[in-house]
Amino acid sequence: MDQKKQPTKEAVRLWLQTKLVERRPPPDPQQIRRELGWDLVVKVERRELPVR
Repeated sequence: MDQKKQPTKEAVRLWLQTKLVERRPPPDPQQIRRELGWDLVVKVERRELPVR
């Protein structure tokens, strides 16, 4: 007879973490710009920050 193989605890944790991340809404655009450093580029282009 075939026995069903139970997944490892690590595999279950990884799967659950992936599902939890997928359920979260994406961050707001301003936060994305800050994390990528794009807000600095925009501020320099708008002359809000001095260029070094």
